[in-house]
Amino acid sequence: MSTPRWEHFEHDADIGVRGVGPSLASAFEQAALAMSAIITDLSLIKASEEVEIHCEEADTALLFTDWLNALIFQMATRKLLFSRFEVNIDGAKLSAKARGEPIDREKHQPAVEIKGATYTELVVAEQAGEFVAQCVVDV
Repeated sequence: MSTPRWEHFEHDADIGVRGVGPSLASAFEQAALAMSAIITDLSLIKASEEVEIHCEEADTALLFTDWLNALIFQMATRKLLFSRFEVNIDGAKLSAKARGEPIDREKHQPAVEIKGATYTELVVAEQAGEFVAQCVVDV
C-alpha cells in the first residue's frame, strides 16, 4: 500500500501539483494539499472552519480539475486557506470537506494567488498500485 503524499513539479510559467495515494480520493486530497502549499506553509493554517464541496463528472480527470477549481472558488469567495481535506468519491460524484481558516496576510504571508486548475499535464490514473492525480495550476 502506498503512502499518501504530494509534490510540486516544474512547468514554464505555472506550477504543477501532484497527489499520490492508495485510493483515488487520497490522491485528490494530496493534490489539494499540494495546491494549498503553493500559497503558504501548511503548518500555518489552522483547520477551524469547514466547507462542504460537491462535484459531479463522469470523467475522473475532469472530476479532479472540477475539485481543484471548486476549492479555488471557495478560497477566493470566502477568503479562506485550507489545510485538511476529506474526499469521498462514489462513481461520478465527489463529496468533500475542506477545513481551514480565514486568510491572515501577516500570519500566512501568501506567496501567490491561484487562478485555476488547467488541463495541462492532466493525469488521473492508477500507476504501479497507487493512484496519481496531477495538473498544472495557473498562478
